[in-house]
Amino acid sequence: MFGTSLLLALKEIRRHKMRSFLTTLGIIIGVASVVTMVSLGNGATQSVQDQVSSLGTNMLTIRPGQGFGRGGGSRPTLFDLDDVEAIRTQIAGIRVVAPQTSTQSTAIFEAQNWSTTVAGTTNEYFQASNLELADGRLFSDAELAAGKSVCIIGETVRANLFRNTDAIGKSLRLRDISCRIIGILAKRGQGGFGQNADDQVVMPLKTAMRRLNGNQDVQTIQVAVEQQFDSGAIDDEISSLLRERRHLRPGMEDDFSIFDSKQLSDTLSGTTETLTMFLGAVAAVSLVVGGIGIMNIMLVSVTERTREIGIRLAIGAVRREVLMQFLIEAITLSSIGGFIGLVVSFAATTVISFGVGLPFMFDFGIAALAFFFSALIGILFGYFPAKRAASLNPIEALRHE
Repeated sequence: MFGTSLLLALKEIRRHKMRSFLTTLGIIIGVASVVTMVSLGNGATQSVQDQVSSLGTNMLTIRPGQGFGRGGGSRPTLFDLDDVEAIRTQIAGIRVVAPQTSTQSTAIFEAQNWSTTVAGTTNEYFQASNLELADGRLFSDAELAAGKSVCIIGETVRANLFRNTDAIGKSLRLRDISCRIIGILAKRGQGGFGQNADDQVVMPLKTAMRRLNGNQDVQTIQVAVEQQFDSGAIDDEISSLLRERRHLRPGMEDDFSIFDSKQLSDTLSGTTETLTMFLGAVAAVSLVVGGIGIMNIMLVSVTERTREIGIRLAIGAVRREVLMQFLIEAITLSSIGGFIGLVVSFAATTVISFGVGLPFMFDFGIAALAFFFSALIGILFGYFPAKRAASLNPIEALRHE
């Protein structure tokens, strides 16, 4: 009986192709919207997590001043190497501590020049920031201790200054410093929040302090926390230590900021997921609208086929068979709409993801749920018209013109 009812349903859909398409349009839009919204939301969440991870996993970044913006007011009190050593020796659960000072400068090699960020730091910086070398080596202990004029460059700097030439062993000029290249960072691309790990020149901390900045100030301290420790607790301990060292009395605001990559990742991911669910719920309203459209067109179909229903009932068809025929027709319409909606959502997710640079994260679980829900819409909104068809009086139906 099911097979016969399905064939009759498909035949009726083919008879009214345009009407059937317009009827399923609400379902198509609903399924496509829900699945696309959720999939793009997953991609956005993954993008946020990737960007925060690019800053370093379970990492704290400490900077002077309140916040990470360029606010006005007096110049904030910078850190020094004693602050770095105090954090390293007095706080448990720390994997590495990397002091850093940075400035903008123009790197010159022969006739080529490139404006870039010059960072002075230690080898711990590469561990904290998850940076790897594509070629060459890190700084030796002797180079770090003596403040030698050696440097490690990012891929963007290499590409713009050296093109296809081997950069290892060559020297580039930064202001009045001739800096010998000993390593090249592996390409990583645009990092979190506008930072580009490929567009930098890294030199020993003492070299940058003495030759570039002319002082012993530390602008940034990066702290990589051991995975088994809570970065939030370490954050509080470092804050207490720095307040004591910077002679901040109770009630006084911090004159430094601590950026917790893990907490930021959790917060942004939660916000993105909430927004995704909200947009998906709004898009799901289209499914309900599509269900109302199916109910309306099925009621029209029952009216148009009243004589046909009367004939079937008169020659012995049971009411259950009539109900099943119209119910299967409604389910078939909504399922076809659901399938087309999935195809549209897959195409839309692919195009938009690659267009805006999001990871492709098509959610097959949500796709299956949306398809199941589209079929359920057919049952819920198709039952009333099917019940009306099965309840027709055969004599009255045969009189219908």
